[in-house]
Amino acid sequence: MSATKNSKQEGNIAVECINLRKEYKLGDFTIQALQSINLKVKKGEFVAIMGPSGCGKTTLLNIIGTLDRPTDGKVIIENIDLANATEQQITFLRRFKIGIVFQFYNLLPVLTAFENVELPMIIAGVDKNVRQKRTLDLLKKVGLEGRMNHKPDELSGGERQRIAIARALANNPSILLADEPTGDLDSETGEQILELIRNINKEENQTVIMVTHDRKVAEEADIIYHMKDGLIVKTEIL
Repeated sequence: MSATKNSKQEGNIAVECINLRKEYKLGDFTIQALQSINLKVKKGEFVAIMGPSGCGKTTLLNIIGTLDRPTDGKVIIENIDLANATEQQITFLRRFKIGIVFQFYNLLPVLTAFENVELPMIIAGVDKNVRQKRTLDLLKKVGLEGRMNHKPDELSGGERQRIAIARALANNPSILLADEPTGDLDSETGEQILELIRNINKEENQTVIMVTHDRKVAEEADIIYHMKDGLIVKTEIL
């Protein structure tokens, strides 16, 4: 294979994990949360990581999201090797390249829906007029411009998750990470959230990595990586 073709393939990779391991110490015991994970996610792909509770899928997502560090191995995001990255590079990835949607929303209860979505842009130093227009556009995208002045405890679970998705998209990240995004929702609302994530993936060519234990949810993806006991045991192309 030519060097040019190799270079093109590398440029098309959003996330790569190489021999990734994660250990936790629990008293005298060592828990192997991740064991030699090798994974490549192309730009624009919708990937599901599926497996039972405790298999390591959320640990993997947290490491990709720079919320945790591996014990060994490499994670490369948008050609940045996290092991050798500076604090400035890590901050750049967190603010502008990676958006995270949590199962239990993680919205700030004292802020309105509008303020929750706007906050990442304030932290990133985005001009006030620009960020307020972007916030309104995102609220329209998730169908909640009419609820912008409500605080999280005044919203339903589905509405909170929509706000969490809008917040994750605030700085237009290229990678969206979703940890059990439908896990706390009823089936109908969960389907609406999945449709929203799928539309974002297709319309904006956004890379999506979603963790789930639910087969029906995972089938929305292009590829399912099945995990068990800290290992990827099966790859399923849909």
